[in-house]
Amino acid sequence: MHFNYHIEGGDFTRAGHASSEVKKVLKQLNVDPIVIKHIVVALYEAEVNIVAHAYRGDIEVEIETDKVFIVLKDEGPGIPDIKLAMQEGYSTASQKVREMGFGAGMGLPNMKKNADILNIQSEVGKGTRVEITKFLNT
Repeated sequence: MHFNYHIEGGDFTRAGHASSEVKKVLKQLNVDPIVIKHIVVALYEAEVNIVAHAYRGDIEVEIETDKVFIVLKDEGPGIPDIKLAMQEGYSTASQKVREMGFGAGMGLPNMKKNADILNIQSEVGKGTRVEITKFLNT
């Protein structure tokens, strides 16, 4: 099964839409609730990062018999130091984003904790590509 979602930067009213839709499908497929939780948390964090930091982005979700593979590509400022950004509590979120309750610096660390495989590629001034893999038998 393949799903595509387009995300507009700054549109917090739709933040979480893709992760909510994927959760519904995984429940219908009788995926283990714990595995669903991991997938939804990782996807939600990535989705909110696009909304909070990028101009726009796209999410592709591939649900296979043994895994869920998610690719998020955004057009935005990019991540200058991925290693630093992976540290819990590190955030480049604007004051406005923080006032809305986002930007605590847990997005990338939570993605890593909830994914079996996490790959992040970023180019400053261009954007970021995040790949999340979660195996369904774990």
